[in-house]
Amino acid sequence: MTVFYCAKCGTALTGDLVALPAVPQVDDPDDGRDGKTGRARSTVPNGHYAIDPEPWGAPFVIADVSHRLVGSGGRELLRVASTGVTVSAGWRDSFVVHPDDVVPRLEAFEFGNNWLGCCGPTGAHGPNLACCCGSRLATWAADCMGPNELHLDPVRVYAWNENGPGDSQ
Repeated sequence: MTVFYCAKCGTALTGDLVALPAVPQVDDPDDGRDGKTGRARSTVPNGHYAIDPEPWGAPFVIADVSHRLVGSGGRELLRVASTGVTVSAGWRDSFVVHPDDVVPRLEAFEFGNNWLGCCGPTGAHGPNLACCCGSRLATWAADCMGPNELHLDPVRVYAWNENGPGDSQ
């Protein structure tokens, strides 16, 4: 069991969570979508977390000509860019958790368009959730056109479990 804490103030951000070996694949992002909110089912089940080794979220960079888009199994963020194909240059090794495991403990950080979306935050404009101390440490993507994932910044958050700090598996 692992608990995640704010690195700035030490506030517990989650209860005990169980590690998954990988971020689950989303075969059909529309399967299990909430009819009322339009949100997809969370990628990670409640009470669990996974480490995403791939870059995720803002900032985005223009993909070079040789870059081929690889299907991300419904986990790609809605990203409209007039400059061409963009790919994430965001955090690697972020902790992906079920939104219900942290949202009650975090506050929406609505600045500019980082919360923009018709049914929820897109997650494409950087961190949009903060600890009570003000540290912007999470990005929640939950708009109707993308995944429902909450990523904790691996620099601003630390994991603690029965094996000690940082040993999150």
